Amino acid sequence: MAELQKKAESDTTPAPVAAVPPPSNDAVAKKAPEVAADDSKALVVVPEKTPVPENKPSSKGSLDRDVALAELEKEKRLSYVKAWEESEKSKTENKAQKNLSDVVAWENSKKAALEAQLRKIEERLEKKKAEYGEKMKNKIALVHKEAEERRAMIEAKRGEDLLKAEELAAKFRATGTTPKKPVLGCF
Repeated sequence: MAELQKKAESDTTPAPVAAVPPPSNDAVAKKAPEVAADDSKALVVVPEKTPVPENKPSSKGSLDRDVALAELEKEKRLSYVKAWEESEKSKTENKAQKNLSDVVAWENSKKAALEAQLRKIEERLEKKKAEYGEKMKNKIALVHKEAEERRAMIEAKRGEDLLKAEELAAKFRATGTTPKKPVLGCF
């Protein structure tokens, strides 16, 4: 606590500036080239502008110092809270991103599994389709074969019926009789 008080006092009081006598013209002329070389590498210290409570002259110096320390403690606490908040937000964001990537990976694996299953089903269906197609072609061939047999039977019967009709017609001509069934309708 004593260190913070010393630090607070040193932060609030400006550092004394040492008085340097102005150099003579001869000294300036001799050191001019060095100054140009030093300017290119010169560093300027810019003091941070932090809100510093104005020290009002009062007889209660310890009270002002306590107020300044309390404000420093408050700022310190607020900066810790802000750092914690940022840390928690980044943790939450990282966790959410991890969970989202896990969901994407899960979705991709499930999609791949389902697509593989679909391909298997499609292959099985294609196989069944080929089998059924082959069965249908065999059935069509059997129907065609049976139709050919029936046509052959009909042609054979027609040939027999024509021969029978020619034989009966020759018989009727030879005997001179007429058929009992009228062929041409009403005579």
